[in-house]
Amino acid sequence: MELSFEIMALLVAVATLAGFIDAMAGGGGLLTVPALLAAGIPPAQALATNKLQSSFGSFSASLYFIRSGTVQLKSMWLAITCTFIGSALGAEAVQFIKPDVLMSIIPIILIAISSYFLFSSSVAPQPDEKAKLSDAAFAFLIGTSVGFYDGFLGPGTGSIFAVCFVAIGRCSLVIATAKTKILNFTSNIAALAFFILAGLPIWSLGLMMAVGNFVGARLGAKVVLGNGQKIVRPLVIIMSMTMATKLLWEQHQQWLLSIF
Repeated sequence: MELSFEIMALLVAVATLAGFIDAMAGGGGLLTVPALLAAGIPPAQALATNKLQSSFGSFSASLYFIRSGTVQLKSMWLAITCTFIGSALGAEAVQFIKPDVLMSIIPIILIAISSYFLFSSSVAPQPDEKAKLSDAAFAFLIGTSVGFYDGFLGPGTGSIFAVCFVAIGRCSLVIATAKTKILNFTSNIAALAFFILAGLPIWSLGLMMAVGNFVGARLGAKVVLGNGQKIVRPLVIIMSMTMATKLLWEQHQQWLLSIF
C-alpha cells in the first residue's frame, strides 16, 4: 500500500519514541500499533510490520547491554533457546486458538506487576539473596511460558520478563532490564519468522521505522545504565498501568462507561 511522505515520517518518529520507551520499560507497541492502524494498515499487516520494526529496537538495546558488559550472553543461552521455542509455538498456536480468554487475564497480570514495583519496599535484591529458581528452571518455566505469550499475543511481555527477573531471579532492575531485552529480541525474531512466512510485513515501511526504533532503543539503553532504578522503576509502573487500562477499555468499554 502507498503512504504519503508525511505519514511515513510520522510513523518513523513514533517508532523512535517507542524504541526509547521500550528499551527502558517495555510497552513501545502501545505507540506503534495504534499509529500503524491509524494510517489505514490492516490489523494483521500492522502487527507483522510492528514486529519487524520492534525487532531492530530490541536488537539495538540488547547489543548495547552486551557490549557494555551489563549481561553475559553465554550465561543466557538456555533461556534464549527456551524463549525462542516458546514464542514460535505461541505464534503457531494463535492461528488455531481464540486469544479472548488469555487477553482478559493480561490486564490483571499488568496491574499485579505495577503493584509489585509500586508497593515493594525495594525491588533490588540484597547482596546475599539467592535466586528462587535455578538458571535452568527459570529458562524452562519463565522463558518458555513468557515466550509463548509473546508469540501468541504480546502486550506487556517486557514488563512480565522484568518482574520475573527481579522477583524470581533476584536481579537488580538494571540487570533485569538488560536480560529482558535479550529475551524480548529472541521472542520477536521467532514470531517475526512466522509473519514473514505468511507474507504479512510491509517491508519498506517496517525497515524505515526500524531505523528510528534502533536509534531510540540505543538512547533508551544508555539512559537505563546512566540512571538505573530511578528511571526504570517508575516507567515500568506507568507503562504497565497504561497497558492494563488500554486493554480493559478495549474489552469492557460499555461497562466502564456505565460506571462513570
